[in-house]
Amino acid sequence: MGRREGLSQLEEWVLLCLVRLGDEAYGVPIHQEMEERTQKSISIATVYTALDRLEKEGLVRSRLSSPLPERGGRAKRLYRLSVEGATALQRARRVLDSMWEGVDLTGEVSL
Repeated sequence: MGRREGLSQLEEWVLLCLVRLGDEAYGVPIHQEMEERTQKSISIATVYTALDRLEKEGLVRSRLSSPLPERGGRAKRLYRLSVEGATALQRARRVLDSMWEGVDLTGEVSL
């Protein structure tokens, strides 16, 4: 499974949501956490597409939960960060920190 270099911003957000939500994370709470924290409107389909891509690349693992107890209850697909995903997220943080190193916007922006 080859991985291109770096994560997209959306992928970083999804992985960070998984860390925040823990092992019981599934699509809806991931979506809610992302919208709340970013203050952006993001479609649920975009979140699921990113989760599928991250799983194919080995950065996320998933499993089906037991069916919900109510009649006709469906299982949920639960997601968690893999070791490779944690490594990619740490690398993304280091790159961003490095890019910000020595940057001072004070007095640089005029309107």
